[in-house]
Amino acid sequence: MKKILFTFIILLISLSGISVFAGKPYSVWMVNSEIKRNPESWMLDFSKEPKWNYCHGLMLQAILQTWQKTGDQKYFDYAYSYANLMIGEDGQIKTYKPQEYNIDRVNTGKILFPIYEKTKQERFKKAMTLLRNQMKTHPRTADGSFWHKKIYPHQVWLDGLYMACPFLAEYGKVFNEPDLFDEVTLQILDAHKYLYDAKTGLYYHGWDESRQQKWANPETGLSPNFWSRSIGWYMMAIVDVLDYLPEDHPKRAEIIAILQDACAAVEKFRDPKTGMWYQVTDMGTREGNYIESSGSAMFIYTWVKGAQKGYLNKSYEKKGKKAYDQFVKRFVKKESDGTISITDGCSVAGLGGEKVYRDGSFEYYISEPIRDNDPKAVGPFIMMSLLLGK
Repeated sequence: MKKILFTFIILLISLSGISVFAGKPYSVWMVNSEIKRNPESWMLDFSKEPKWNYCHGLMLQAILQTWQKTGDQKYFDYAYSYANLMIGEDGQIKTYKPQEYNIDRVNTGKILFPIYEKTKQERFKKAMTLLRNQMKTHPRTADGSFWHKKIYPHQVWLDGLYMACPFLAEYGKVFNEPDLFDEVTLQILDAHKYLYDAKTGLYYHGWDESRQQKWANPETGLSPNFWSRSIGWYMMAIVDVLDYLPEDHPKRAEIIAILQDACAAVEKFRDPKTGMWYQVTDMGTREGNYIESSGSAMFIYTWVKGAQKGYLNKSYEKKGKKAYDQFVKRFVKKESDGTISITDGCSVAGLGGEKVYRDGSFEYYISEPIRDNDPKAVGPFIMMSLLLGK
């Protein structure tokens, strides 16, 4: 009888989405693990010194969502400690240089909305306005798309859609600047126009309006490959922007249709054995390609959130739940100190550059270092865990 009861309890725990061997949700376990690895919040993303960095924004957004879900003050305090360190009383942000026009720097502004709402400290509002003002003069293509960075002229990268659009959409809603809704829809629709591949339904990583980059196709301006994480950035940008885009916005239906098509497209490229996705999305088992955690996490997050919000067919929540379990099986490991880690994350990838030129080839994407606990995998994993109550 005791054996039957024990088996029943284990089954109930498993079905509830709680880790059997931890007795706690994966979301909380992962956040606690990251805090143990990084006792000071500025240490996130393997940082040696404090910097205003998009990965801190991604991770601290996930940790703030954990605070909102659990009510545990220590998670707010951890995120606040970063904002408190980096932002002066005048609203200036340490290490941030607006004149660099680096779109990545804008993403971290998202953590300031809940921090400002709770603390009412004006310096955080000033910092958000500083970031918003960067985008007023940020360089653009002829059609109005933001350049990825000043050092990458005339280039649109999928990554940049996530870095700026959700922040601008939330800013528009919170501070009553409705023109920003038109701005973010322009960015999403133009990226679709430039980067979409009708044959696969996928999106290329980058587009060079000038056709001057060595990685760019001289006719189309497109980079040569599909990188899963970049597609994940774009999908997460859309599903997060929709939180703030008014129901009656004239482009809302078009944006949702793009999201639906992208979610259907990536489904076709899952690895049949693990249910996850490869670093180079459409290259499958080509030698050197590998199952990668950050892109996989971003796709699953988008499926689950999109279905829960009603943008996607409800079947995507069921698919997302199954994919989540497959993600845990493939990537999550328990460490000897009781923490958990996420394996097989691509540490970085980009296009062009001066020190080492990144040509966008298959060989390039598989050459970048792979590491455990990359924040681009950990952040989306925490957020999708929260969505699923796991």
